[in-house]
Amino acid sequence: MTMLTIKPILPRFGAEISGIDISQPLDEAQQRAIVDAQNKWGVTVWRNTGLDDESHIRFSRIFGHLELSPRPANSKGRLAYRELFDASNLDVEGNISRNPAAIMYRRGDRLWHTDSAFMPKRDSHSLLLAHAVPSEAGETFFADTRSAYDDLPQAMKDKIEHLQGENSLWWSRKLAGADITEEQIESGLKAVHPIVHVHTGSGRKALYIAAHTKDIVGMPPEEGRALIRELIEWATQPQYVFSVRYQPGDMVIWDNLCSMHRGGEFDYENERRDMRRTTVREGTAPFAVEQDDPFSELFRETPKAVDRINAPA
Repeated sequence: MTMLTIKPILPRFGAEISGIDISQPLDEAQQRAIVDAQNKWGVTVWRNTGLDDESHIRFSRIFGHLELSPRPANSKGRLAYRELFDASNLDVEGNISRNPAAIMYRRGDRLWHTDSAFMPKRDSHSLLLAHAVPSEAGETFFADTRSAYDDLPQAMKDKIEHLQGENSLWWSRKLAGADITEEQIESGLKAVHPIVHVHTGSGRKALYIAAHTKDIVGMPPEEGRALIRELIEWATQPQYVFSVRYQPGDMVIWDNLCSMHRGGEFDYENERRDMRRTTVREGTAPFAVEQDDPFSELFRETPKAVDRINAPA
């Protein structure tokens, strides 16, 4: 019998899970138990996993098709596998990066966001594994967008039921302070998604809105952006939020379709933080690499201020 030990963090959101060695191949019953727990809790924390790059990727595939990280134009990537997105503050040699573009890009991670909402094909799960962590801080904060939706006044639910948000990566980087023009945002990739949707894994409705959400389709910019800010503030009230501190080997899995998250501050220029993330696309089958590389396409048109991919180290 597959036995998971589940310790809830909040009554309706987040759980620490143990009882299965996820560094080893899993049978069908184990996989189903893990997916079911993830669907219920939205964010799960796994301590001292024993995962390496290969087993991290293998385990992630139980949730679906893995995205490929963008291919650098001028240099090799730091990580050997393109299924791993580099969420560190390190350069390709593994040293702390002081590249201003990389530092500015990562400031956007401190805003409440959902991974890849700026892509036309949404991503569902993100699986972040800690390899090296700062001595202080460096946590991740998570917000429950299902319970936040449940608790909205009915008048607000009625108002937002059929609204759509326009999302842009460069918009969120501008919000974080990057020197990006409105023209660059408008000419770049944007994706439109409903701001309320039914979370497939649980059948519950959830908000799908965060820092990447630039405008509400059909609303004047000032009105739409005010609504976006109001909903983010609502969903990030203390009763919906918890944080996770990491030790090397810890993994957190979050469902972007029922949560928001943001990174905490740490001494970016003096402390190593080596975090590696796999990202699962929502509800799609695998494709050949040459046919399915949307992130490389996006980052070919990166504003200089945040071009951490192609800028020299």
